[in-house]
Amino acid sequence: MPPTPPDAGSTVFFRLTIDGLNLGLFNGCDGLSSQVEIEQHQEGGNNGFVWQLPTRVVFPTIRLTRPLTAETARVAAWISSISTGITRPTAQIAALRADGSVVAQWGLVEVLPVSWTGPTLDASRPAVATETLEIAHHGFTDAGGV
Repeated sequence: MPPTPPDAGSTVFFRLTIDGLNLGLFNGCDGLSSQVEIEQHQEGGNNGFVWQLPTRVVFPTIRLTRPLTAETARVAAWISSISTGITRPTAQIAALRADGSVVAQWGLVEVLPVSWTGPTLDASRPAVATETLEIAHHGFTDAGGV
């Protein structure tokens, strides 16, 4: 009997690496997408269709979420490094199964942290302390394969 392939629908975690520095695992990742903006051009005498011309590619920010961990300090250090001068490194987001095997990965060009939100600490409302990191980028690049 052939081996059973890994379940693609199983729990997935996301590892964020910035220029080789592992910022840890996140359990949520939103915004991995791109959109080509289109300009419509109506050509005189051509009533059969309207030209759809690409103008630019837009990449929304990516939001990564997780419970607070010791790796939160690495995120804070990366964000703090912005105050000494902006460098826009390359990043990699890898989707991992629970056993650590890679499902997929994405390389990101010229990454910049734009927002970090820490937990709301309120003893009257106990909950898991979470953080959210939002990053901007200028597009996708080769992530080194799977």
